[in-house]
Amino acid sequence: MRGEIRVVGRHRPRPAEGQDMVTRRGFIDGLSAAGAATLFNIAPSVATSADGAKKADARLKARDAMRATNVGMRSSYAALKSALISRLSPVIVVQNDATGGRFTLIHQGSERESVSPVPELFELAKSISHVPQGIFSIIAAYLSDEVPNVPNAERIDPHDLDMVASEGPRSDGWTGPLQGYAATLRTARRQLGNAHLPQELEASCGKILDEALAFIGDSVKDGTFDMASFEEFSGRTYPSIRTNMKFAAEAQISGVEGLMRKWRGEIGEQAWKDLYTVVLSIWTTSELNQASIIIRRCMNPAKVATHLIDLPTVEVPRDPVFVALDNLARIVQDNVSAELVFPTDPVVADAFKGKEDLLSVEILHQTGATAGASTTAFRATGRSGCPVREGKARS
Repeated sequence: MRGEIRVVGRHRPRPAEGQDMVTRRGFIDGLSAAGAATLFNIAPSVATSADGAKKADARLKARDAMRATNVGMRSSYAALKSALISRLSPVIVVQNDATGGRFTLIHQGSERESVSPVPELFELAKSISHVPQGIFSIIAAYLSDEVPNVPNAERIDPHDLDMVASEGPRSDGWTGPLQGYAATLRTARRQLGNAHLPQELEASCGKILDEALAFIGDSVKDGTFDMASFEEFSGRTYPSIRTNMKFAAEAQISGVEGLMRKWRGEIGEQAWKDLYTVVLSIWTTSELNQASIIIRRCMNPAKVATHLIDLPTVEVPRDPVFVALDNLARIVQDNVSAELVFPTDPVVADAFKGKEDLLSVEILHQTGATAGASTTAFRATGRSGCPVREGKARS
């Protein structure tokens, strides 16, 4: 037909109105600018790439600038703390140890004296009292992983027991170490009379050693032991251990209080009323610590709640005096800054200068606990649970 243009080729159905454009537009819109340019062999816009890199660089610099404010704060905080350490006074640092503790007095910027004031009787009485624990430490790995039928069975965590009883009762690896410990105990028993102990203490120490040697002898002879026999052994020694504890406590009280009276007289009442005491101990003895109980009676009653500081440590520090002073400097400067930086919010101020992390108040609020609650109260509410229960998120 004249004037008609005929297209020769495969016939394709014409798409519905707008369908082809929507499909292609949706596809192209889903690509990044660089990806689309690559797909269609088009060189990406230099301006677009440069603009993206510029924005990324600006964001990085902005975030680094934000971090720098904290770096600056920490630097100033450390400088203040370092200067404060040399001015802390008076301070007594107590390092708990097997002899009843080593006590160091710092006054007017210098270490005045470092002594172990507790009489030797303390260490001797406690050494023999630890014998049942020494035996248990050898046999514990060879226990059954089933909770034994003992009076306090419900207080024993089965999982904890399973982890401690790593070898189980099928192994006899305990016999050699137990016999080696028995040799140490026999030597102590044989020479006990030459230690010149008070008669009551000598008798109690002898009873503990005799019972321990009998338990070891019977266990090795039979080639087995159980918690029932160990319970009988420890029960027979317990009255004697209480006697040893009495002598140890008397020795520690007399030694520590005598030193406190001496130092109080040396530095004078005016300085003594502001005394800080830092007691370093491992976590398991950080509450109702024996040294803290004695010292608090010697300090200014009006300040003992804030100036007697029990400082749990992971292990005995190489330089206990520095560790104590470093932590005390943090406490002292936080006490001041908390009240001056946050004078309008006592709850936040208390968190800042106490054992809580400053952010903990907000976290408690967001997790549903009472803001400002102490750690003990927080745990008691049961609000510390994980939001994931049996693989399902809590709604």
